[in-house]
Amino acid sequence: MTSSNAGGFVGLVIVSHSAAIATGLAELVAQVAGPDVPILTAGGGPEGTLGTDGGRVLEALRTVDGAGAVVVADLGSSLLSVKAALAELSPGDAARIVLADAPLVEGAIAAGVTASTDASLSEVAGAAEEARNVPKL
Repeated sequence: MTSSNAGGFVGLVIVSHSAAIATGLAELVAQVAGPDVPILTAGGGPEGTLGTDGGRVLEALRTVDGAGAVVVADLGSSLLSVKAALAELSPGDAARIVLADAPLVEGAIAAGVTASTDASLSEVAGAAEEARNVPKL
């Protein structure tokens, strides 16, 4: 799922080892966040395999515009791919992107809902990271 940041809201970038997980989570976030929050995905490895495609991650991060974006990622190499891609960006572009230390699903939902209120980049990242401490039961 890809949307532009024409409205100026903070966006989300969802990075997963599975394209299906990234796409499904983007659809779920879009349902609760509404159409104004841009959501980009970088899921799966090359040729539809499971894994992380660093080029796809870099492309998603280069697409971020407007108010910036919060990145949520699933596991080890996804995080490494995001960090490597951030290092490829100009300092100005990298400063508009925050890699959140957050659970993938809960963090993306919290970030999306917060972004929909026209919150700042730091507020959206904070909401994603706070989701780690929300009990389910």
